[in-house]
Amino acid sequence: VMHLAAEAGSVEDLELDDVLSVGFGGVKCVESGGPEPGVGCAGRGVITAINFLEEEGAYDEDLDFVFYDVLGDVVCGGFAM
Repeated sequence: VMHLAAEAGSVEDLELDDVLSVGFGGVKCVESGGPEPGVGCAGRGVITAINFLEEEGAYDEDLDFVFYDVLGDVVCGGFAM
């Protein structure tokens, strides 16, 4: 999400289909991405991606499971699921 948003100009310029990949068995996957290492807060990329997915209706479909694989070493603080 963050990489494509940077290329497009902002996250508002993206559509759900731009960031969503469908894999084996119809599994849907989105990678949030984040800032360049050492520049900014990795948690910000996750928060931006989750907000984007909510706004674009990604959670409105009949999903069986939502899995978040997030960094355990986010040093900017204040980020928790």
